[in-house]
Amino acid sequence: MADKEDIESAKEHFGSLLEAQLKRIDGLKNNQEWIDYSSAKPIIVGILGGDGIGPTITKEAQIVLEHLLADKVKAGNVEFRTIEGLTIENRAKQLKAIPPDVLEEIKKCHVTLKGPTHTPEQGDGWPNIESANVAMRKELDLFANVRPVRIPKDNIDWTFFRENTEDMYALGSQGINVTDDLAMDFRVITTQGSRRILELAFDYAKRTGKDKVTVVTKANVVKTTDGKFLNIAREVSEKYPEISWDGWYIDIMTAKLLDTARRHEFQVLALPNLYGDILTDEAGQIQGGVGTAGSANIGLRYAMFEAIHGTAPRMVNEGRDQFADPSSVLRAGAMLLEHIGFPELGSKLHKALDVCGQYERKVVMTGRNTGATSRELGEYLLNTVMQPDLEERWNRYSGIS
Repeated sequence: MADKEDIESAKEHFGSLLEAQLKRIDGLKNNQEWIDYSSAKPIIVGILGGDGIGPTITKEAQIVLEHLLADKVKAGNVEFRTIEGLTIENRAKQLKAIPPDVLEEIKKCHVTLKGPTHTPEQGDGWPNIESANVAMRKELDLFANVRPVRIPKDNIDWTFFRENTEDMYALGSQGINVTDDLAMDFRVITTQGSRRILELAFDYAKRTGKDKVTVVTKANVVKTTDGKFLNIAREVSEKYPEISWDGWYIDIMTAKLLDTARRHEFQVLALPNLYGDILTDEAGQIQGGVGTAGSANIGLRYAMFEAIHGTAPRMVNEGRDQFADPSSVLRAGAMLLEHIGFPELGSKLHKALDVCGQYERKVVMTGRNTGATSRELGEYLLNTVMQPDLEERWNRYSGIS
């Protein structure tokens, strides 16, 4: 049984968390304007290699992006910067999720392309520091995680809007062992955080000609926090009468993404952080593996684009990192191009990835020496991007006359 001292200590800890979150809400109430990339000269693109297979796959994406943006770089409209130091070794040495000097360099960029980074877990030998991704999302207020999944041949065109700064992840490293027998973590859902991700999802549906938004929660059981997210969805939907919406529970939703009779009906999906993390990995696997899906983390001032998979330490330990599939971070690169104002280049890269990865498959990744290397896939993709008949080939494969 807990003694009075244990309970008072837990109360004090919880109180400090409440104070920090209430202060954060005050900041969210101060509206800011979205950055206008057309007035930024140059647009600074930071490259963060990360851990494990990260440097290998990010290098291939950088090569492709530099080729596509070569004339913009030459004209002084775009600048690439390589940022060192976002590695688990450096983070552990400084006991920081993001070392201060690295964060300073990141904030000098408008957007970053990031490889996967290692997040310590119990018993792995690294200190208990926060996830670099979670820290970056909070530091730069990257509140929207946007992940498209497209499989034209199966009539699948999903775009996930995952709230990025709240939920279980907001305080994931700040739980408390009240006693040896009781551990507690904390979940954060705010009106402001929920409203802005839901408004972004509905607005995206309106702008892109979609007519449906699906909101995923577990509000029948997690009544307070998920209930708030669902209630705000109802409020937001009233501003978009032309967009229909429905609510699904996370457990059945994981099944319905596999339901070939139903899944083509989903278009835009909005979710709290944890459910979004789970469901987008499943969706990536349906597309062809988590190594094929990219991710955008978007805020008013900054944006970060990344692969959705992890660092693959087993591949590195077995000397197979040169066989890592760079498709996910390349997809992220295509989203980066669209975000900073070059949608035609982003579309070109997406279509080249479709042709190379879903249709022609002249170069196949297996993760081993039985398949291609990252460099070989990068060369294949770059050659495909450069071909003048890319659009025609993509239309033919997609069944568009």
